[in-house]
Amino acid sequence: MTSWKRDFASGLIVLGPILITLYILYWLYGIIAGVTPGLILDADVLTPLIPDGAFEGAGRTREQIAQFLRVVVVLTVFIILTLSMGYLMRTTVGGLLERVLDNLANRVPGLRVVYNASKMAAETAFGEQDSLQKPVKLETWNGLRMTAFKTGKTTDDDREVLFLPTSPNITTGFVIEVESDRITELDEDVEDALTRVLSAGFGDADRGRGMDAGISIDVIDERMASSPDSSQEDAKAEANDD
Repeated sequence: MTSWKRDFASGLIVLGPILITLYILYWLYGIIAGVTPGLILDADVLTPLIPDGAFEGAGRTREQIAQFLRVVVVLTVFIILTLSMGYLMRTTVGGLLERVLDNLANRVPGLRVVYNASKMAAETAFGEQDSLQKPVKLETWNGLRMTAFKTGKTTDDDREVLFLPTSPNITTGFVIEVESDRITELDEDVEDALTRVLSAGFGDADRGRGMDAGISIDVIDERMASSPDSSQEDAKAEANDD
């Protein structure tokens, strides 16, 4: 690998995840700003701070600042509401409220499936760590093993219900029923297994997440690569000097 290719690959490994993260944050900001009503904060309120004659485009600047403040207000209210609801769920009133909402949602035929599936997915993703099931390996064909996750459910004939995700898109996959003796337990957590699936197998679960983590790049001296006999010539020169 030439020097400029090696430097470009090293820079891309560092900047790639940062740019992707910034793009996702910008995308989420655009979605929140698009659904945030202007009644929360009017841009004209900022007129004493940024008057029209202050500079060119003062009105546009006021609107952008007001939009940013509206997003901050919405996120703050959402966080406070989520924490309050989580605290309420630990009380008797919260449990009663949850049962009422479940009964109302289950009475609507079309909404029942979406509500129950969304609630189960949220409980699996954001619930307690113990609720997440251990990853396993399953031999689907002779000599071929695939990574799956236990759902904690069993069938009437005592088969394990597993979720077999696709890679790198784990939102799709297969729900399979397997005998317990065909499952190989893995000595790793859910995060390591998801990292391997999301990275299409390139992520090593045993690799540390510290400074040594990442993709190794072979460094080859171009002078040695272009002149393979240079070491022999140097050895002969040293022998003649002696």
